[in-house]
Amino acid sequence: MANEKLYLYPLWIRIWHWLNATIFIVLLLTGISMQYSNPENPLLISFESSVQLHNICGIALSINYLLFVFGNLFTSNGKQYKMKTKGLFKRLYDQSVFYLFGMFKKQNPPFPISMENKFNPLQRFIYSTAMYIGFPVIIASGMAMLFPEIIIPQIFGVSGILVTALLHVVIGFVLSLFLFIHVYVCTIGSTVISNFKSMITGWH
Repeated sequence: MANEKLYLYPLWIRIWHWLNATIFIVLLLTGISMQYSNPENPLLISFESSVQLHNICGIALSINYLLFVFGNLFTSNGKQYKMKTKGLFKRLYDQSVFYLFGMFKKQNPPFPISMENKFNPLQRFIYSTAMYIGFPVIIASGMAMLFPEIIIPQIFGVSGILVTALLHVVIGFVLSLFLFIHVYVCTIGSTVISNFKSMITGWH
C-alpha cells in the first residue's frame, strides 16, 4: 500500500490550486506593499500599481474560488472536506503528535493517504476552515472595500470602513500563515519535492 500510486489530483484541482496559489501570492505582496508604504515612498512597487493589481487579483481570486466551490459540489472531491465530529479531537491530537514527534522518529503516519482520505484529520480541519470560512470572509471584506458604498457606516459605534479594513487585514495575515504552513507540510513526503510533483502530475 505504501508504494501504490494514487491519482489524487485531477486536472481541474491542479489548475485551481496553482491559480489560487499564484493569485494569493500576488495579493500578499501587493497587500504588504500597500500596508507598509505610501504614494511617495513605495515598498515593492508603486502604490497606485499595488492598488490596481490587488483589485484585479482580488476579483480573479473570487472567480477562482467559485471554481473550487462548484468543483466540490459536483465532484467527489467535496467529501474530502467533510469532517466527522465523533472522535475529532482524538484524531487531531494523534496527527499533531505525529507531526511534532513521530515523523522525526520515522514512525508510520496514523492516517495514511488513500483515495478515500487524501487529507489527514488535521489537514482536513485546517483546509476546511481556511477554504470555507477564511476565503469567504476575505473575499467578502475585499469586495466591500472595492465598493465601500455597501459598507454599514457604523458597527458598534466604530467606522464600518475601519472595521472592514481591519477584518480584511487580519484574515489576510491568518491565511498567509496558512500558506507558509501549507508549503512546509508539503515538504514532508518521501522527498522534499514529491508532494509538489504530485500537484503537477496528479499522482501521489
